[in-house]
Amino acid sequence: MDVPSNQFIASGRDFRAARIALFGAPCDSTCSYRPGTRSGPDAVRRESYGIETYSPLQDADLEDVSFFDCGDLELPFGAPEKPLEAIESRAAEILDAGKMPYLVGGEHLVTLGAVRAALTRHPGLKIVHFDAHADLRDDYLGNRLSHATVMRRCLELLKGDGVKLWQFGIRSGTREEFAMKENRGICREPFSAEGAKSLSVQNPVYLSVDMDVLDPSEFPGTGTPEAGGVRYAALLDAVLSVIRNCNVVALDMVELSPPLDPTGRSTALACKYLRETILAACAADEMRSARK
Repeated sequence: MDVPSNQFIASGRDFRAARIALFGAPCDSTCSYRPGTRSGPDAVRRESYGIETYSPLQDADLEDVSFFDCGDLELPFGAPEKPLEAIESRAAEILDAGKMPYLVGGEHLVTLGAVRAALTRHPGLKIVHFDAHADLRDDYLGNRLSHATVMRRCLELLKGDGVKLWQFGIRSGTREEFAMKENRGICREPFSAEGAKSLSVQNPVYLSVDMDVLDPSEFPGTGTPEAGGVRYAALLDAVLSVIRNCNVVALDMVELSPPLDPTGRSTALACKYLRETILAACAADEMRSARK
């Protein structure tokens, strides 16, 4: 795979050697309130050079792990199905090369394309989802493909009995969405991320993090901010626990909208979040490989 001109800080130059492959999906065609998430992937690459490669939290350095930044997909405007097909194809390419895809959005609908690819290769796939919104509507203004319906579409694809979708931090949704619980294969911890720290899932897991799960006082750069959110330290603690304790095979970070935060603090936070999760995912993948 060609090396793009604009990469996340310390990204490797050799796709074949990487454990994790980032790719951007600059798409916000179904944003229901304030657009701008299409600028997210480019912004985190550009601003990543403002952070250190070393994480004192994990005593680990991006310079010492193997990950590759594939760059942004060139996605068409308009109807969402074509962008979803392109995202599914790129995620499938990464998975088939034996690597973990890390999707950087973009609006949350982009997750559906990556989940489709992961499910094809991991039939027992489960989803762990951090978000302010349930995203379980059957349609939004008549459209079944929307960032407001993405988890409903993903849930419909998952097979098997028991819990298929764990949701954390949810504090916004319709009455119908909040009524969808265990009988639909959903386990939800509203308003908090604390329960994710004890989660252990042996099935393959897709980890999806909508950054509006954070309180808007810490992360204003998102299209649909919701008061009463999770703090950054609590989110990071929970997400790193999921990466370490669950069998994560693919993951994403979505809904950063840089134009909505002229201070730049949301993008800076997203860069640091990416650094920490890349380091944790590389370490977890290395441990799994060592056990085989």
